Amino acid sequence: MADSPHILVVDDHRQIRESVARYLEKNGMRATTAKDAVEMDACLATGHYDLLVLDVMMPGEDGLSVCQRLSAERTLPILMLTALGQETDRIVGLEIGADDYLPKPFSPRELLARIKAVLRRAPAAENHAGGLAGKRVRFAGLVLDTDTHVVEGPQVGRIPLTTADFRLLSVLLERPRKILSRDQLLDLTSRRAAGPMDRTIDNQISRLRRKIEPDPLRPRIIKTVRNGGYRLSADVEVLE
Repeated sequence: MADSPHILVVDDHRQIRESVARYLEKNGMRATTAKDAVEMDACLATGHYDLLVLDVMMPGEDGLSVCQRLSAERTLPILMLTALGQETDRIVGLEIGADDYLPKPFSPRELLARIKAVLRRAPAAENHAGGLAGKRVRFAGLVLDTDTHVVEGPQVGRIPLTTADFRLLSVLLERPRKILSRDQLLDLTSRRAAGPMDRTIDNQISRLRRKIEPDPLRPRIIKTVRNGGYRLSADVEVLE
């Protein structure tokens, strides 16, 4: 279950999104729900998702607008749901970036089959630097080269990072000053859910601090937030 696809279900009808989430979880997937674009954006900012199930008719920003925006920002597969069955609506959705389109009412079995089909077609995301790929990033007097996975600075010298360290630091740099829970960090770096007493993130944070903090026992770059998680306490500047 921990390594199963993580699906974000966005629908303003609570019964629909919750029933879809239960069905997906019953069939070996992880599911998170959001009632509108605002909640969806919050989820996307703090978690990794393999596919978005998106309702067209929502209050606030509608599904077509969301689809168009996300298609320009990221490579997240999108399956759209709509109460409108007209061919023109399906065509518009596909033209602006949706990977598939399913009219309501729908069979949960068909939705699951469509999701699996889209996931099979979706390219694997191997670039762990996300939006910082190919850039040099300055933070707290240090510079990370996302091509070479090396951190440099006058106090630390030149430090090569392991793949795990690089993933974790990249996730923090993409979300400066944002509190991220251990579960969120594990999801974003490893795409899996935390198990009971899972100390993976704490161990990775400690290892990364030993490499980039002037005093790992009194960290000033990666701060611990009591009952919250961790936060990168520095401004981030993309150099190139």
